[in-house]
Amino acid sequence: MIMTKNNPKKRPENIERIFDLLEEVWECEKNPPDLAHEEPLDGLILMLLSQSTNDLNRDRAFAALKARFPSWDAVARTPVGDVAGVIRPAGLAPTKSARMAEILAILQGDFGEYSLRGLKSWSTADIREYLLSLPGIGPKTAACVLLFDLGRPAFPVDTHIARFCRRMEWVKESLSPDRMVPLLESWVPPARFLGGHVNIILHGRGICKARKPECGRCTLPPLCPFQK
Repeated sequence: MIMTKNNPKKRPENIERIFDLLEEVWECEKNPPDLAHEEPLDGLILMLLSQSTNDLNRDRAFAALKARFPSWDAVARTPVGDVAGVIRPAGLAPTKSARMAEILAILQGDFGEYSLRGLKSWSTADIREYLLSLPGIGPKTAACVLLFDLGRPAFPVDTHIARFCRRMEWVKESLSPDRMVPLLESWVPPARFLGGHVNIILHGRGICKARKPECGRCTLPPLCPFQK
């Protein structure tokens, strides 16, 4: 497939229609999932564990962490090596446990507690800036915490969404997921962020797969350049 030389900053003309078609199939705008954690720090650590692994391994590691430690204070008081042993299913355990310890120390210094609840009164821009300043936290993780745990307008880009955007020729093949985040946030109406985000993920998992996409089951043609 030959990519068109689209201006990456220009809003795709078909994006609204594509979101409408995805909603007809997956209905996550009509029935948005509740993915929020009571403590936003839980969401941050969950996303930290998700880096360079799949959802199953991430969830196993997070469940083990919550089962082993009754609080984030308990995690902070535990040697990093011991925490690494608990989160081993997520992979890169030494790196992730070290970053976790750094983040907890920063939060204790900034807020006097192991919590991100203090961010709820901040502006969205200030929250994003703060999250991005934490060790190991990039645009995707920051956007996930903003959208899911703090109810703020943000559009995280994971591998499914990045693949979908490239196949739709909304962005160039070489554009990184992190650089797609501000583009989608400028193109998509904020009211569609949560449901639209989940719709694309479900579509990517169920139909627009990385290997052997099931184009025959897709409802997007003739709007999809990838199938042509």
